[in-house]
Amino acid sequence: MREPTFLVLAALADGPRHGYGVIREVETISNGRVRLRAGTLYSALDRLAADGLVRRGREEAVAGRLRRYYELTDHGAAALEDQTARLRANAAEADRRLRVRRAGLSGGLDSATGPAGALA
Repeated sequence: MREPTFLVLAALADGPRHGYGVIREVETISNGRVRLRAGTLYSALDRLAADGLVRRGREEAVAGRLRRYYELTDHGAAALEDQTARLRANAAEADRRLRVRRAGLSGGLDSATGPAGALA
C-alpha cells in the first residue's frame, strides 16, 4: 500500500470526511509531507471505493456546492490495521538494526572493513 493511500484510510479511520477535509487531514497526519491535489484524492477515493475500502456517505449542499462525505468500511479498517501492523514491524526491525549499527560503530567497527580494520 502506498503512503498516500494509507494516509487517506487513516484520515477516515475516526469518522467520515468530505474531500477537502481528507486533504487537510492527510496533510496534518503527515506533518505536511504529503499534500494531495483534489484530482489525485478523488481518483484514489474512487479506486478505494471500487476495492470496498471506503464508501460514499451523505451529501450536503454548502454555499451552492455539493459536499460528498466518505467513510471507511470494515474491510478498509481491516486493511488499515494490517498495514499499520506491517509498518510497525518494519520500523521495529529497522530500529533494531540501527541499534546494532550504533553499538558496532561505538565498539570500533568500521562499516567497510569490520572489527578493528580487519576485512569483513
